[in-house]
Amino acid sequence: MKTKEQLLILFENNKGCYFSGEEIAEALSVSRTAVWKAVKTLRDDGYRIDAVPNRGYRLAEDSDILSAQGICRYLAPDCAMIRPEIFPVLDSTNRKVREQAAAGEPEGYTAIALQQTAGRGRRGHHFHSPAGTGIYMSLLLRPADLSAQDASRLTTTAAVAACEAIEDVSGKEALIKWVNDIFVNGKKAAGILTEASVSVENGLLEYAVLGIGINALPPEDGFPDDIRDIAGAVFDGPVSDGKNRLAAEFLNRFMSYYHAPQDAVLYSRYRERCFVIGRTVQVFSANGSRTAKVLDLGDDFRLIVEYENGEKEALISGELSVKI
Repeated sequence: MKTKEQLLILFENNKGCYFSGEEIAEALSVSRTAVWKAVKTLRDDGYRIDAVPNRGYRLAEDSDILSAQGICRYLAPDCAMIRPEIFPVLDSTNRKVREQAAAGEPEGYTAIALQQTAGRGRRGHHFHSPAGTGIYMSLLLRPADLSAQDASRLTTTAAVAACEAIEDVSGKEALIKWVNDIFVNGKKAAGILTEASVSVENGLLEYAVLGIGINALPPEDGFPDDIRDIAGAVFDGPVSDGKNRLAAEFLNRFMSYYHAPQDAVLYSRYRERCFVIGRTVQVFSANGSRTAKVLDLGDDFRLIVEYENGEKEALISGELSVKI
């Protein structure tokens, strides 16, 4: 482990506490020069490291930058296999994890980017991923005996986990727009994209990549014009360690459901947050759009709708989009 990583662990575990250069050097078994270089590197990476004469260095108490050390600090025992890796910039965290999966990386590898240049949502839609304000994270899963047809359960599980994490960390209500969008204060604050590799021999998943993008904060320059009316954020302004806590809490909630599936409980928690039930929507498919009323959510997480001509249909995730 590099000196800067050891130093970040020391700072994260003692946020707000000052350490002299001599104390740090002794604790990490390195030279004072190595400590100075590590502090400089962390500052270059965007960390606010305070320095006060006769007191030493500390990580600013209101610091809010994603780090593997900061996330691991909040992880529960269910997340023992999670191995986060932070990247300043990636084109797509899902793509990075797919590459790692193809190379044989075990379950639990998690790629997290501070910025994405080609973030994607469902149906190829672009996911705005500016630097410093969001959590762009993809998790490698290797579920046993999960069919391609059941893979959508990973998305619905993630949606519930995201809502619970947002509510726990921010205190704000989070709702689900079927099937994979999370809304806070009436605007989309997060989106989920699950991709998978399926064995042609038995139709079971070889691996799945669970990607989630969360707008933790509003971008400094605001959201782009094309999404300004629909995009929102979890926090109104900077929150001390907010992104690390939110990322970790999502992983805690998701892995808890993943390790101990409780379909009835999960279904109930998804349904109570699915705000399209009872609403009139536009259903988009390859054949165009149709107006429908959402009657209910089936126990298989299909959305049950009734069209204007009285025809009913149970919609399958991934076949279409729903717009209020």
